[in-house]
Amino acid sequence: MKKLIIGLLLIILLTGGAVFTGLANPLVEMQVKSALVESGIGEKRAACMAERMVDRLTIPQLWKLRQGMAALEGEPEEGYGLGELIKRLDRVDDSEAVAVLTTSAGLCAIGIG
Repeated sequence: MKKLIIGLLLIILLTGGAVFTGLANPLVEMQVKSALVESGIGEKRAACMAERMVDRLTIPQLWKLRQGMAALEGEPEEGYGLGELIKRLDRVDDSEAVAVLTTSAGLCAIGIG
């Protein structure tokens, strides 16, 4: 989970200048994919999810996901269950971002994303 946080933070840093040059989308997608892979999602599924997430979410929404999904003090970094996942998704406080994340995960898992 720590790697996911670092990866999503890099998204913000790398896109600062790229937003105005039109290079932001591929860079953001690459960083989101890397963060997803580092958090334990397979390469193919992460690529699918990253493409959908970058097309549907803004940089601030991706930032909210990073912040909400990050482990707080006393929470497990990885290997947590459904209850912990739901608690973290609730912290995101952006229903659109949560919907895009969850539908992307589901659609990409069954191969129609």
